Amino acid sequence: MTTPRLEIRNLLRRFEGRAVVDDVSLSIQPGHVTCLLGPSGCGKSTTLRMIAGVDMQDAGEIHVDGQLICDTVFRVPPERRQIGLMFQDFALFPHLSVGENVAFGLKGAKSEKRARAVELLDRVGLGHFIDEYPHQLSGGEQQRVALARALAPRPKIMLMDEPFSGLDNRLRDGIRDETLALLKEEGASVLLVTHEPEEAMRMADEIALMRDGHIVQRGAPYNIYNAPADKAAVAFFSDINVLRGTVRGALTETPFGVFLAPGVPDGEEVDIVFRPQHVGIDFDRGGRGPNPTEMAGTPARGVVERARFMGSESLVEFRMDFDGGVLKATVPNVFLPRPGTPMWLTVRRDRCFVFPASD
Repeated sequence: MTTPRLEIRNLLRRFEGRAVVDDVSLSIQPGHVTCLLGPSGCGKSTTLRMIAGVDMQDAGEIHVDGQLICDTVFRVPPERRQIGLMFQDFALFPHLSVGENVAFGLKGAKSEKRARAVELLDRVGLGHFIDEYPHQLSGGEQQRVALARALAPRPKIMLMDEPFSGLDNRLRDGIRDETLALLKEEGASVLLVTHEPEEAMRMADEIALMRDGHIVQRGAPYNIYNAPADKAAVAFFSDINVLRGTVRGALTETPFGVFLAPGVPDGEEVDIVFRPQHVGIDFDRGGRGPNPTEMAGTPARGVVERARFMGSESLVEFRMDFDGGVLKATVPNVFLPRPGTPMWLTVRRDRCFVFPASD
């Protein structure tokens, strides 16, 4: 089995007696991109700071290529860890030229350092800016300079803390793709911190979903999205609809038909969670809807409350007859039924998640 490029074991960090990172373990293989994904304040950046060596853990170990670099007694200084850092503010030196920024911290002859700066700046399309200064560059260009500077010492590991958050949306996708391509070319293992699920899905080989100081789920983006650990994990990636039901004989009766709830004791409540894109919509036919099917179950009637075109899809909100609650559905392209229109909704059985009931 391949030795992980980076491995952290049971990291713990407390502030004022509160554990902000609590027993976090994670490994990254050589050349892989792992995203530490979670809401603000969940401990992502603190984990990154401990790996970089700018903050000390209260317990746990950090290993690079199987070698211990830090525990609570032994500590390799940050500058000797072969770890590169990129932060959201870029942190370029305003008094140094672009080339000098990229070469900063490199060892060797001046000509060798400039040659490395030229190589990397050419690869990010900024070779002609080598003698300019950071204030003369746009935000996207400064981000690419910061990337080149972080890669210049050929780090084994690249730590990136929300590096694209300061860029506008249209620029961001292109910069992310360019960054990912260059990181792959350099062979660096990457740990990227982000609170944006779309960014994690776009960039990661593996996602580690973090909440309240813990990693609650790890896996490939497809698996995290399609086999979430709990209701909160589903909701982190998209809007959700929730039906609550009571289990009887491993089954739960709902207005959309019966759902399986294997292993749940009788009398327990469960949440049946599904995304708006997995809601089917059909027209009302004189007070009747489509026939029930094994895949879609029983249709339930609702009345359109609001419909909005979102660009690539339409979002329709229904006030449901059975409980007066609102249920959301998304439809590709343009679909804007008038408010007050009765329609029938179905829910795909293979796209529903059943979890113990929670607030």
